[in-house]
Amino acid sequence: MKHDKYILAIDLGTTGNRAILFDREGAIAGQAYKELSQHYPHPGWLEHDATEILQDTLNVISQVLEKSRIEITEIAAIGLTVQRETCLLWDRTTGKPLHKAIVWQDRRTSDLCHELHEQGRAQEIIQKTGLILDPYFSATKLAWLINWVKENKPLVNFENVIAGTIDTWMLWNLTRGKVHATDHSNASRTMLMNLESLTWDPDLLELFGIPSSLMPKIQESMSYFGQTDVDVLGAEIPITAIFGDQQASLFAHGCDREGLLKCTYGTGSFLILQAGKEVIRSKNRLLSTVAWTTNKSANYAIEGAIFTSGAAVQWLRDGVKLINNANETENLAYQVSDTNGVYFVPALSGLGAPHWDMSARGAFLGITGGVQREHMIRAVLEAIAYQVKEVVEAINKGSDTGVARLKVDGGASQNNFLMQFQADALGIPVERPVILDTTAQGAAFGAGLTVGFWDSYETLIANRKIDRVFNPGDNAPKVQANFISWQRAVERAKNWIQ
Repeated sequence: MKHDKYILAIDLGTTGNRAILFDREGAIAGQAYKELSQHYPHPGWLEHDATEILQDTLNVISQVLEKSRIEITEIAAIGLTVQRETCLLWDRTTGKPLHKAIVWQDRRTSDLCHELHEQGRAQEIIQKTGLILDPYFSATKLAWLINWVKENKPLVNFENVIAGTIDTWMLWNLTRGKVHATDHSNASRTMLMNLESLTWDPDLLELFGIPSSLMPKIQESMSYFGQTDVDVLGAEIPITAIFGDQQASLFAHGCDREGLLKCTYGTGSFLILQAGKEVIRSKNRLLSTVAWTTNKSANYAIEGAIFTSGAAVQWLRDGVKLINNANETENLAYQVSDTNGVYFVPALSGLGAPHWDMSARGAFLGITGGVQREHMIRAVLEAIAYQVKEVVEAINKGSDTGVARLKVDGGASQNNFLMQFQADALGIPVERPVILDTTAQGAAFGAGLTVGFWDSYETLIANRKIDRVFNPGDNAPKVQANFISWQRAVERAKNWIQ
């Protein structure tokens, strides 16, 4: 049977792992998903079991093939997209992780970041990597893991230890240990890659105490990474694209020209602006990062990373149990005309862009006796939109032309209340596509274009269907006025942890 019917996208997210098949038209031919266990060993810490990620990935791949009645040999190529910054160490001889993976949201290295700030290293780091010194990125996490292994597993021979983000771990396992590599988009999120040279920076590796022998090879996002091992997937399928999840989404939205902006509403919210072929530096505390690379060129981006969006809704469900499922929030928010003066600050893991305050904590402010569950739920949704508005304002400050349209995706973008409120808050149209799994779609597009399964990126983008455009409504002036009060609430929640 010919290898030419489908592209398989493997999308390894923070809350779950997914396999999606895309056909020749770029449409979804089948998908399978499994939620991932979250481990919180201490307040502000978050870990994932990398072995569970591997097992779940193999399971969702076999499920999607079975459900769709598709043979593995009908897959032309695989694209891989992953939660970024989450990282681990493992033993190349046993294949076993030496500790659970430390997730991007984890704040355990705040003290180390603070020490480096005190030593005056923050400027050097932003200059070399485009990233703000913060526990969010992989460098301090890897430093913590190395120290932990040395203290707790003194017999480990570091000549056998290798490191990586989740893409590197999955690639290594799918190729049965033959390939230890990553792509530029993921490497640019480690705080260890030099943004100009696109290679690991020896000074930064030394600063964080990370031997270069641990690090994967970096290659182009759209290139041949290797092929799956027969014993792992039952066939040799080329892996021809790897993207960080937010960059994959940018690619799927057709944002290949300067000034185009997308926002993914996932666990956090991530706004990425296509910056073109040159590294652009933000003066407003936004990140410079790699969008994607090919053998011909590199594309760069400006990013605003917001740590808590969908995670706040998940907390309403699992933490304080105000809702049974996320879908209820839309209806509950519509049941009240406003929040009755309540404002929510979603600093459950500190504040990301544009504040970068590791010591901020979540808060409800303005609570009075008349406040009900619906008001609090609505306040959480409004806060998600207001955080995005802050980042768009920071982008606009650094640009001659303001953002004219926001392209959206991710689980929370299904919420019509939130999307309408977002359009009102920004005063610009918000465009939602039919396929919201744009991270997987972007990885599939990249893999398929690399092997010639599709021959035109422009055609793929032109064929994407738009579900709905939300335009600013009559409520926009009130929504924008309340933004000022919400910003006051944010100021109260900052610098909470001494």
